[in-house]
Amino acid sequence: MVKVRPFAAVRPPKNIVTEVAAPPYDVLNSEEALKMAGEKSLLHITKPEIDFEPMLPDHDPRVYDRAVKNFRDWQDRGWLVQDSKPCYYVYAQTMDGRTQYGIVLCANVDDYMEGRIKKHELTRKDKEDDRMIHVRIQNANIEPVFFAYRDNAALDAIVARYVKGAPEYDFTDENGFGHEFWVIADEGDIAAITEIFTTRVEAFYVADGHHRTAAAARVGEEKRAQNPAHDGTEEYNYFMAVCFPESQLKIIDYNRVVKDLNGLTPAQLVEKLGDDFEVSCRGAEIYSPSELHEFSMYLEGKWYSLKARPGRYDDSDPIGVLDVTVLSNLVLDKLLGIKDLRTDKRIDFVGGIRGLGELSRRVDSGEMKVAFALYPVSMEQLINIADSGSIMPPKTTWFEPKLRSGLAIHKLD
Repeated sequence: MVKVRPFAAVRPPKNIVTEVAAPPYDVLNSEEALKMAGEKSLLHITKPEIDFEPMLPDHDPRVYDRAVKNFRDWQDRGWLVQDSKPCYYVYAQTMDGRTQYGIVLCANVDDYMEGRIKKHELTRKDKEDDRMIHVRIQNANIEPVFFAYRDNAALDAIVARYVKGAPEYDFTDENGFGHEFWVIADEGDIAAITEIFTTRVEAFYVADGHHRTAAAARVGEEKRAQNPAHDGTEEYNYFMAVCFPESQLKIIDYNRVVKDLNGLTPAQLVEKLGDDFEVSCRGAEIYSPSELHEFSMYLEGKWYSLKARPGRYDDSDPIGVLDVTVLSNLVLDKLLGIKDLRTDKRIDFVGGIRGLGELSRRVDSGEMKVAFALYPVSMEQLINIADSGSIMPPKTTWFEPKLRSGLAIHKLD
């Protein structure tokens, strides 16, 4: 079972939450962050390179120093204030009429190290190291990670009771997504939530934030090694997460665009695809795949349906059944010569939130030659893969909406 505990969040006063809260650090590039950031925006803490003219690289030591200064200044100015006692929190997100309710809590470093916080993606050490620096210099988890857990009726009942009341925060972001936030300060409810997680929830599943999760756990290990009096109760043994029941989450498609046809003509590519797929031209109107093992392809102004022929995939293998695997094996590798999705510069990835029109736009512009849209992975597939200890291919899952940063911050002391 997982270990959790409440924490005294550092968070903005209600009247300025929309000025402080910001998209996650990795959703915006530095130029986009500069345009979005108002005076109080958390982006001055998560992407402090925007404070320099000319803008500095985000790994410059002066940028890290500014991050620390800004976090301290935001607290001194009252733009971020720490709650007086440890609490749990409910964070609701609404997109396209669908609402998901997460519990904001502190997860345990040991659970990550011992495999009770389960991952489905590999991490890159350089990206982990960068996130570690931010956690270490701030002595805080500035941004949460995004976990899922198998549905639990008792937790649902507690959350349902709180969301009937007026939220502490309630706003709509620039994308039209709704964000609501409630504080669970009642000691009885805090004890009940802790008891349910620690006796009935076997695992957390990393949905989004693999690098932040790994970095937070590694900083916790560092602090243990530096503390000769370590006893396991210290705040640094925990890191901040927002945890959602798996049935409320929806993974959207994560699509591919490729710069060339590996020496093939468009007609030759279509012909060769026929060996492994039932290929049908759907015309100029956007066509979206409607089931597992069906793909959409955009090529020379036309959309195609590609249905993988029986025997070209392995439904008994949690990785082999994934459409990202089928596409990689039968098209990207076999026909287009793309062997490594992590390093090949001829391929790029487009989150489904941008719509399939983004795929045709990038091809029509001449930037890319062909685009492929995939049927989304299910939460059950993700959990099965994580439970089996397997790793998904790169760029398989896209979760939306993203967690808003700045609604809660966890200090490690």
